[in-house]
Amino acid sequence: MNKIQISKNMNLRELISKYPDSARVFSAYGIGCLGCALSHYETIEQGITAHGINVDEFMKDLNELVNE
Repeated sequence: MNKIQISKNMNLRELISKYPDSARVFSAYGIGCLGCALSHYETIEQGITAHGINVDEFMKDLNELVNE
C-alpha cells in the first residue's frame, strides 16, 4: 500500500473533503479552522501558523493519522 503524503500547501477544504478523519488532528490541537470562512482559501500551513502551532509537528501527526 502506498503511503499518503499530505503537503502543508494543501487547501484546508480540500484536505477535509479527501480525508474527513483529519478533523481529529485539528480537534486534538484545539483548532476550529474547519468551520472558518478562510478555510476555503487558506493552506494547512497558513491556518496552523495563524494559531501559533508548530507546522512540522502538526503535519507529522496529520500524515500519521491518514496513513493508519
